[in-house]
This record gives sequence, structure tokens and C-alpha cells, in this order.
Amino acid sequence: MGSALAMLSTTLRPQMRSISRIKSWAAPNRVSVAATVSDTMGVTGVRLKTRDGGSEEIAVDGMFVAIGHTPNTSLFEGQLALKDGYLVVVDGLVAGVFPSLPDEYEGIELVDKTGMLVMPGIVDAHVHAPQYAFRGTGLDLELLDWLNTYTFPEEAKYSDLDYAGRAYDIFVDDLKNSETCRAIIFGTLHVPATEMLMDKLEATGLKTYVGKVNMDRNGAPGLEEDTRQSLADTERWLADTRDRYENTKPILTPRFTPSCTDELMEGIGRLKAAQNVPLQSHLSENLSEIDWVAELCPWASCYGDTYLQTGQLAGPAKSIMAHCVYSTTNEVEILKGTGCYIALCPESNADLASGIAPVRMYFDLGMNLALGSDVAGGPHLSMFSAIAHTVSLSKLRWRCVDESLKPITIPEAIYMATVGGGSFFGNVGTFEPGYEADILVLDDSGIRSTVDLDTQHRLERFCYEANAGGRVDAKYVAGRQVF
Repeated sequence: MGSALAMLSTTLRPQMRSISRIKSWAAPNRVSVAATVSDTMGVTGVRLKTRDGGSEEIAVDGMFVAIGHTPNTSLFEGQLALKDGYLVVVDGLVAGVFPSLPDEYEGIELVDKTGMLVMPGIVDAHVHAPQYAFRGTGLDLELLDWLNTYTFPEEAKYSDLDYAGRAYDIFVDDLKNSETCRAIIFGTLHVPATEMLMDKLEATGLKTYVGKVNMDRNGAPGLEEDTRQSLADTERWLADTRDRYENTKPILTPRFTPSCTDELMEGIGRLKAAQNVPLQSHLSENLSEIDWVAELCPWASCYGDTYLQTGQLAGPAKSIMAHCVYSTTNEVEILKGTGCYIALCPESNADLASGIAPVRMYFDLGMNLALGSDVAGGPHLSMFSAIAHTVSLSKLRWRCVDESLKPITIPEAIYMATVGGGSFFGNVGTFEPGYEADILVLDDSGIRSTVDLDTQHRLERFCYEANAGGRVDAKYVAGRQVF
């Protein structure tokens, strides 16, 4: 995909607009995309004109748009499931969504196509690349025993670059062909394997952060570092990779407090401040884990305080913590006060019997929320499944734990998966002007039904039924087509 894009959409509101004439617009070194409607059919589709003179057609009859900066329950009312409007993209950025094509875009070619949904790209805010090899297995244990039994022995294998290459080829290919446009990814502590992973991800066109893991205690044979060496290796890795790639960036990655000494944690905090690099880790996932942190770090007021006092939550570079199932009032205040992101991982928390995070509380507090697959605690890469499970498990928590916290809705979960995670990367996750144009084209024709649904309900159904007949037909990241 190139420099200019216009997609026609339909709105749930009854103001239908038909366009009978064909317009075309092209400029040197630009790609033009256009769409048409008929008086009776609504959206009919888009045609992409490429720089080499070729073209590609995409069937489209609906567009789903996530708009807004502050999460709220009225987020989608009356404006986000659109028909008979145009999404215009120029030079990889959204120029706007319009009920009719503005005069400045006169000349865009309009082509009759029907059938699909368009929505902003999805972010997987927490995924472990080296765990992908054993996804869907070994979920018979709770977190700490699962790490020692399955995860650490697998990750130790990544000292072997041949094995790492074969495993990462599978992970990267599947991630490329999933609905995920951007991801925040754990590697291992092995620098060569981590750089190999970054090389492979760069070639996909996806936007990612990738972390070389740090851990100098409570590891496993072949998976534990010397403290000073860990910091030195990390600093060299940052220097080697910060400016090497267009799409793939490094992120500091202390595994979690139990695997990092105070000295290592403080060193990582200094690196974050000195080099202005973002950071990811885990927080308050499991009750046994929290008790262990209290024993290891008696000086800390709570688990989150171990990151705060070692400088890992300080800005301006962003930080993101996965899980936060059992965050205390103090910990929530720390996270909110520092602007730290939370990557919610509902399927992993269920599979490893960790619990259900109080998502509604975090949402209503206006905290920075994203969703993650957390492979291999989660069994697959499907972020539509993560959206659906966020809603379903919030209902269970409301019914079984705390009826004061109402369940999350599908629009709110979609917000977290798009705008929420996207904001970690910058202006990403909506079709607002000036935002990077991450776009998913969804084919729901394989979801068999006799019910004629509007655009918004079709997308809701897709979240629940994506693995039962739905598919991603096309994916664009920052205006460039991935597939």
C-alpha cells in the first residue's frame, strides 16, 4: 500500500448517500485507492492502484472506527460503526473519515465492491515469542511451577541459534498472518537469538517492540545471567539495535522481580533513564508470586514498588506491566501516577488459574489498558479471542466476585485492543486524522447465519466467531500492506 488511500464506509445512521460518478486521483509516486456505493447496495468496495501500475481490489461494505482518547461506556454511540463514508489515508496517516469525499480528493477512482468490514489494527501488548513452540500444552500447573517445568527449559534452548531460527520462523510467520498489526514481545536472555527475532520481524512490515530478557536469579540451567554481564550485554544490545530497524525497536525486559536482584533492577532503571527506552515486565499475576516478592523485597510497600523504587516506571519512556490481577490500592496508585500501562491477559490468567483482573475498575479509573495474548500462557495468537475473553471473564468476576464492578462490553474491549495498546506506540489505533493507518479488512462471509446484522453487530459477532468462519482478508500497518 502506498501514499494515498480512500475507503468508503457505511453508517448505522439512516443518512444514505449514493454516488453515481467515478472519480480518479493520482500523483507521482502515490498509490490511490477508491470505493463506490450504489443507490441500493451501500458500500461496494475499494481498488488499490499501485506504483508499478497494477491494481488490487478489496470487497468492502462496512467500516468499524475506534475514536476517542478517554475510555467511556458511550464510546461507540452513533458514530463508530459507519456506512456511506470515506476513510482517506495519505502518506501512511489517516486524513479523515468523511460522509462524502472532500473536493481535495477529487479524481479518486471509485470501484464497486461489497462484502467486508474495515476496522483499526489490533495490538498484542504482551506475547512471549520463545514460548510459541509449546503453545496449547502444559497448562496443567499454576504460574511458578509452570515456569520451572515448561517455560524455562524451553527458553534455555534459544542459546542454539539453529533451534531459535526454526522456532522463530514459525512464530513470526503466524504473527504476520494474524490480526495483530503491532506487538510488544518478550525474547530470551540470549542476545544473538533476540537479534535474530528482530531481523525476522522487521521483514514482515509489522511494528514491534522486542525485549532481550534480564534474569540473574531463580532461573534454570542455561537461563540465568551474571548481574554485571546482563547489564553490559543489554547496553550493547541497545546500542546495536536502536537505530538498525524501521519497524522493530528494543524494549527493556526484566523478566519479573523474582528473577532479578535489586542490583539488576536498579541497573535496568538507570539504563531506562539514560537511554530513554521503554520497558516491559510482569506484575501481580499470581498470589504465590506476590508472596514470594514480599519475601525477596521486604523493603517494598507492594510488588509494584519494586519497579517504582528502582526507576523502572519513571518517564518519559513508557512502561507496561502484564497482568495486574491482584494489584492493591497502593499499587494502583503507583501505576496510575506514573502512567504505566497494564497489558491484560485474560486467557493466560484463566489457563494458569491465576485469577481475573478487575478490568472494570482499571477502565473506570482511566488507566492505560491494553490486551495481550500472553502466549504460551495463552494458547494462541488470536486477539479477537482475547477481546471476547476480556468481556466473558469480566462477567464472571462481576457475578462471582464483585457485583459493584460491571462487566466490560465488546466496544470497551475493542478500545483496549486498538486505541489502548496503540497509544503505547504513539498515535495509533483509531481512524482519527493524523493517526497512523493500521487497517484490518475482515471477511465474515464464512460465519453462516440467516440473520441480517448491521455493521456494529457483525463486528461483535466476528470477535466471538473469528475462528468459526471469519478471516482477515487484508492487513495494513502505517498505510503499508502486510498481506
